[in-house]
Amino acid sequence: MSPRTNESAPEGEPGERSVATTEPDPAPPISAAKDSPARSAARARAAAADRTARTHDTSASEDTTAHDGVRTAAGTPVEGAAGTMSDEAAEDTAGDEARVGDDQAGAEDARAGTDNGRAGTDSERVGAAGERVGAAGDPGGSGDERVAAVRRVSAAARRWRTVQLVACAASLAVALTAGAVVLGAVRNGSGSTVAAASSAVSPRLLAGGDLDTSITALQAHLRVQPQDFGGWATLGLAYVEQARTKGDPSRYPQAQQALDRSLKLRPGNESALAGRAALAAARHDFTGALTYADTVLKENPYSERALSSRIDALVELGRYTEASKAADLADSRRPGVPVFTRYAYVHELRGDVKTARRVLEQALGTATSRGDIAYVAGALGQLAWNQGRYADSLTYYARALAADDTYLPALEGRARAQAARGDDAAAIQGMEQVVERYPLPQPLVELGELYEARGNPGDARKAHDQYALVDAWIALAHSYGVDADLDTALAAADHGDRGAALKAARDEWARRHTVHTADALAWALHVNGRDAEALPYARRATATGYRNASFLYHRGMIERATGHGKEARASLKAALDLNAGFSPLGARAARKALGDDK
Repeated sequence: MSPRTNESAPEGEPGERSVATTEPDPAPPISAAKDSPARSAARARAAAADRTARTHDTSASEDTTAHDGVRTAAGTPVEGAAGTMSDEAAEDTAGDEARVGDDQAGAEDARAGTDNGRAGTDSERVGAAGERVGAAGDPGGSGDERVAAVRRVSAAARRWRTVQLVACAASLAVALTAGAVVLGAVRNGSGSTVAAASSAVSPRLLAGGDLDTSITALQAHLRVQPQDFGGWATLGLAYVEQARTKGDPSRYPQAQQALDRSLKLRPGNESALAGRAALAAARHDFTGALTYADTVLKENPYSERALSSRIDALVELGRYTEASKAADLADSRRPGVPVFTRYAYVHELRGDVKTARRVLEQALGTATSRGDIAYVAGALGQLAWNQGRYADSLTYYARALAADDTYLPALEGRARAQAARGDDAAAIQGMEQVVERYPLPQPLVELGELYEARGNPGDARKAHDQYALVDAWIALAHSYGVDADLDTALAAADHGDRGAALKAARDEWARRHTVHTADALAWALHVNGRDAEALPYARRATATGYRNASFLYHRGMIERATGHGKEARASLKAALDLNAGFSPLGARAARKALGDDK
């Protein structure tokens, strides 16, 4: 997924000044790319990981009981190894107050089918290791158990080899399904009326403070007011946001159940449909996200969430001209932080960095909540890093972390900027802290490359383990119904199965034609020795004017392989001039290629 649209900002304040009123748009429009609606249905990796886990010696896996990390990806309960909930079971878990807690978790775990048998009602057995993970007692729980599991497995990853890491992914898939799908609350009484949305559960509550605290308040409210369709919609949106910020894939099935509950209580209500758009985007179902957003906008053309989701979906489908128009429309109707950040990203994709920076600075100036400040400052840090302005990026990341010292994109970005400035020790320490908490594909790859670049004794093995965790994460993401093909292509092309990288890149290109999917397909073709086929995609990835050093590096290496020496030198030099620290290994390869061709 492209960088910005995965980091959706909380709802902004009404009445903010439109970004379009301050300066005319100097950039020309970019052409739209035709989208293909083909869908991918690959969950075989999760099944394979589960089979590996079942055949592995259970006595050797004390510290490999869980592995997690999904940035925007996760959606449905695990099939096969972990089982899936029927519609009736999902409805029961969404509405049975008397059975919230260990009984529900034990019943779910009994269907999950771990190696050690069925779990009792007093505890859950996680995977082959038999480690305990607390059940999600309230309507969804706080997620602390899953975050703790993430941290444990990331530490264990540095001690175990690849097979054990794959086994831990299957174990976590079982654990998360068993312990986290519980929604709880209370069962509907027959003949009861549907309550109106309460001001106590306004969506704005999610932007004003600690998300976990807000979710706890929502859960408590819904136990008392189970007919509050607005409360269920807000809870669903909160779970989507929590999954994004904490890398907790179990929240997506919970979000689905909460949103379904809201729509059952009040069919067609705007909040739940907007929530479904956000959830579809989180699962990388961008066509679905666009459909839900359009449905909401037919009823309420001023819905901030729907306007924002529509921009996201169009960007991720590669329909950039439409996305630009959608951003202009949203800015005229509901100017505010969520629209400003998307407006900026659309301009960045067109190479208009000046406007993107101006709009983000304006958004930061209007941000009041800690979440908004961290999000916008982090986006400014990423924009500065992309342009090789490392000192500026560190300043923005510091501001983001001052607002929220747990904000993952800022922690990751700070480590990346430190690496680009040559502070390898701080970069590795910072990235280790990131993956210990949230072992997601991008930081795992970045940490692995930092180890490789450092080259100390044992670093090659450490790097290998990070790449193995990426494979485990991909299997887990697929098990939750998420399209992870772009992540697969990007990671596997350089650090895994090149054939798998090409298949994943082709599958993703069949679904959506974006600059990111064009770049991924070009590079996957290149590492498979198909450079003549790769070159048009590499050029398409850079055709919009998007200033991305990695894209330029990929294009330069492909041009070099196809005999376009002059163009290759220009592309490689442009990549290093733009952002010499874009990748510790890629930048080194670019410099070597330029040196060899002198």
